[in-house]
Amino acid sequence: MSDTRHTTREMLPEPTLRRLPWYLAYVKTLDAKHVEHVSSTQIAKRLNVDASQIAKDLSFLNIKGKTRIGYEVHPLTKALNEFLGFKYRHNAFLVGTGSLGSALMRDLGLQQYGLNIVAGFDVDPSIVGTTVAGIPIYDFNELAARQRSTGVSIAIVAVPFENAQDVANALVESNIKAIWNFTPYRIKVPRNIVLQNTSIYADLALMYNRMEQNGSNAKTATK
Repeated sequence: MSDTRHTTREMLPEPTLRRLPWYLAYVKTLDAKHVEHVSSTQIAKRLNVDASQIAKDLSFLNIKGKTRIGYEVHPLTKALNEFLGFKYRHNAFLVGTGSLGSALMRDLGLQQYGLNIVAGFDVDPSIVGTTVAGIPIYDFNELAARQRSTGVSIAIVAVPFENAQDVANALVESNIKAIWNFTPYRIKVPRNIVLQNTSIYADLALMYNRMEQNGSNAKTATK
């Protein structure tokens, strides 16, 4: 197994980066069963991804399997985990501690993938001063000061969509360098800010649309 540290991340296509966690999730299950080797063909059958694509994706990380043997499962798991950043702890703030935000704060799975929510922020006086899953919730006006004292550079945004841009602006001013946006609003940030949009509502719309096309969408009208 080759060292992945010298890989030029700028060269990695986004579709490849999105597939790598699929591979990691699968080989982790094999590693837990003490399986020693896995081929790209085996991974392909499990994940419905072409075997040649899998080999190409892993080659971006300088990871190559052996003829007739495949990839060593444990080293492959470690290499993917490290390259994707899941091996390291990334502290984050969460803004908007309503139903979605509090669910994310309770999600222990995020910690397994390196994301450690250390504080929540809200504007609701009835919420400020409480905790969710042991994580304290502060007034949003305190975010800049707490960023300076902690050095946190990631913020998760789960506020109502009409507040999303104002919150993003405040985060940028507070020296936040990466924003994970869970609102359906397409916020704008400077080019030096990493922005990742995850809209469950867009995914719902896509699912409903595909069901409609397949003639399998049993709809109930809402008022």
